[in-house]
Amino acid sequence: MAKVLVPVADDSEEIETACITDTLVRAGCQVTVASVMKGSLQVKMSRGLKVVADCAIEECADKEWDAIALPGGMPGAERLRDCEVLVAMLKKQAEAKKVTAAVCASPAVVFGTHGLLPEKATCYPAPKFKEVVGEKWQDAAALIDGHIITSQGPGTSLQFALKIVEKLISREKAEEIAKAMLVEC
Repeated sequence: MAKVLVPVADDSEEIETACITDTLVRAGCQVTVASVMKGSLQVKMSRGLKVVADCAIEECADKEWDAIALPGGMPGAERLRDCEVLVAMLKKQAEAKKVTAAVCASPAVVFGTHGLLPEKATCYPAPKFKEVVGEKWQDAAALIDGHIITSQGPGTSLQFALKIVEKLISREKAEEIAKAMLVEC
């Protein structure tokens, strides 16, 4: 069973968070939601929804993860970017060539800041984010480049999560989950 970490912060995007966690659980993954907010497992998402994380990010630091998948949302992505524990985990994950994924603002804000962008990436298509990604930017709903998966935003979150399933398990499993959810893979 693949182990997936989904870090969240105040102002993380709730649609993206829900799509990632729900889709990966449907695929049979063990998903852990971890708060990067000091002293609080409850986070207030970008549109006001309150989510209670399974644990604090510090409890996840010494564990092995098959994937780490970041939701976007602003300024939630900045809070993820500024979490030293998470950044160290992302760098370790990337060095091990394990699935490292981000959607919306997070590819630019987190991956761009910390040198984790692959040769081809996508992100929320606002100029300020596209500038960070630069010539690597591709206009794609969700994109796999090696072990890095990126996606554009709330409306592409199911495709993003399905790409994670494809990379962790198989294309067939992603197609099976997509069919059951009435979406295209």
